[in-house]
Amino acid sequence: MKILILKFRNIGDVLLITPLLSNLKQYYPESQINVAVNKGTEPMVSLNPNINKLIIYDRDLIKSLSLVKKLLQEIRFSFAFRKERYDMVINLTEGDRGAQISWLTGAPIRIGYPNKNRILKNAFTHHLPKQAFRHTLETNLDPLRVLDIPINNKKVEIYCDKNDEYFMDDKLSKIQQFIHIHPVSRWLFKCIADQTMAQIIDYCETELNTKVIITAAPVQAEIDKINSILSLCQSNPINLSGELSLKQTAALNKKAKLFIGVDTAIMHMSAANDTPVFAFFGPSGTDHWGPWDNDMMQSTYTERNGFQIMGKHRVFAESRGCQPCGQDGCNGTKVSDCLMSLNIDIIKKNIQEMFSE
Repeated sequence: MKILILKFRNIGDVLLITPLLSNLKQYYPESQINVAVNKGTEPMVSLNPNINKLIIYDRDLIKSLSLVKKLLQEIRFSFAFRKERYDMVINLTEGDRGAQISWLTGAPIRIGYPNKNRILKNAFTHHLPKQAFRHTLETNLDPLRVLDIPINNKKVEIYCDKNDEYFMDDKLSKIQQFIHIHPVSRWLFKCIADQTMAQIIDYCETELNTKVIITAAPVQAEIDKINSILSLCQSNPINLSGELSLKQTAALNKKAKLFIGVDTAIMHMSAANDTPVFAFFGPSGTDHWGPWDNDMMQSTYTERNGFQIMGKHRVFAESRGCQPCGQDGCNGTKVSDCLMSLNIDIIKKNIQEMFSE
């Protein structure tokens, strides 16, 4: 059985397909599973023992090409799948690219979301249901339900290189215990107020007497955000922002006592590491994106907003009628009001409880 999985989305989205991979491999132990993802997201599934081959789509490079070269590159990329002679193709995202590739493979089993494009309306032999009020991890397992394949686990997994683990061991050699805080997202409208985050850092460092290690992507907007937060801090956390790869960040996080952050890929990475997560949600829905507890088989995120718990993980969100809006901030401001005035006393109380567990 030769299987192709297509997931052309962002970093966290790709990590959440790992339960599908392990269940497929368990049901088809002799199968060859290839996975195609966008460039930059591959660290979420690289080194995964259930994958035979990773296929990378360099979206930024192709976008930079002239119209003719772009078209030729797209054709070349899509038609390359046909010669692989797949038995099954699973496209986990909506849109034309995955549908086109699925159709071009000619695989006997092609699973994906119904496509409105008249040319691609027959791209799939099996259709996936809508997400509705279900966690994204559950939607990634829908292909198994469509094929009547048993779901034996719902564990999100990330694998680190030994060199990255040794690197972090050396970097943390003098630190006995720490809290990992990732205050930013590539979408800054998911961030809480800088002053609130600074208060959280100070609370962990001075009242919990525990070192805080801060991370962020090597992106100037994120670094600027971190600098703004640090300028408001009274304590002196360790700032590794922009210094670590995704794999190194995962290796760091695995050693943390607790993770505090916003709705971002690093939050999902922490949950995959079984590191307790305290996350802040605003425009995005916890029912779709809350940190998944690997010890559980059913989501306990039953509401679209408000404070919720799943196993060892907690999500802090207000209960505004407009949440989750899915918008990039309020009224085009790129700032989400629902994340700007969170109750710091309630936040501290939850951090204390999680830290003591």
